[in-house]
Amino acid sequence: MSLPSLERAVWAAPMAGGVSAPALVVAVGRGGGLGQLAAGYLAPGALESHVREVQASGVAFGVNVFVAETLDEVGESGAVSAYRRRLKPLADALGAALPQPDWTDTDHYREKIDLLARLAPAVVSFTFGCPEVADVRRLQEAGSAVVVTVTTVEEARAAGEVGPDALCVQGSEAGGHRGVWDRRAPASSTPLVELLHEVRSVSDLPLVGAGAIMSADHAAAVLDAGAFAVQAGTAFLLADEAGTRPAHRRALGETHRRSTVTRAFSGRLGRGLTNTWTETVTDAPATFPVVDQLTKPLRARAGALDDPEHLNLWAGTGWRQARPGPAAEILRELDPGTRAR
Repeated sequence: MSLPSLERAVWAAPMAGGVSAPALVVAVGRGGGLGQLAAGYLAPGALESHVREVQASGVAFGVNVFVAETLDEVGESGAVSAYRRRLKPLADALGAALPQPDWTDTDHYREKIDLLARLAPAVVSFTFGCPEVADVRRLQEAGSAVVVTVTTVEEARAAGEVGPDALCVQGSEAGGHRGVWDRRAPASSTPLVELLHEVRSVSDLPLVGAGAIMSADHAAAVLDAGAFAVQAGTAFLLADEAGTRPAHRRALGETHRRSTVTRAFSGRLGRGLTNTWTETVTDAPATFPVVDQLTKPLRARAGALDDPEHLNLWAGTGWRQARPGPAAEILRELDPGTRAR
């Protein structure tokens, strides 16, 4: 299956939790790039509704899926219970109830593969691991190009063995969840351009470069390093069409914040802006998605209270360059082709 032909070599990152709203995906597609829906955390019915809404616009687009992992409840429940107790005072202060962990949670992985094999978006990408060969082939036979997110050379080698159409190479600068396959692994410090050179040395697959790309010049440098397209997320956080929470939008303009990598919100490493939660809660176990289950009601309550101090303010290292405006305008500013026009 071939990758979609685009006017602009820019993909909008799939940002879970509502940021990558259908309106944003459509706007990026109409602007000549590739928008992507985030299947993570969505029930299959909600995902289908979003896919059909974007399909009705006629644009090419992608859908990103979290690869499910079997958890060790016996070995990991103690650390999760301790973290739940750690969160109890914060939950009480916010007026939120802490749920009991669901150790069988797969984020409806199998149902989502079935759904996407039926609906066949132009691209299906995977994060947090590598899909099975049978799933890759099934999606390709349905008409979707398959992309696997990698953060190391070792992951790139392994991903190539399942036959994807491309790799999304995520550098250390990238905002949001790190796509690292091993949830217990430390955060890689390899920047995108260096990682692209390393991955290119072991893979002939087309590469999409992701990592705080905020300008056409930066995008051009990523293409020069071996990518055929760039994937930008932070640049679109303030887009008119993005589903970014008001408190998150406001925090992006606050100069006292810094960039940090934390497990506090989901158990998986993610890069975002510092706030009270990231500064005071530093002992989260690497148990995704159970930790995410625990913190979700707290984050939802903080969002309802317009409280940025207890939200996951995901953003890459270039977040200070984020600007509001229509997605099509942001897309043009990221397009490396504009430098020659």
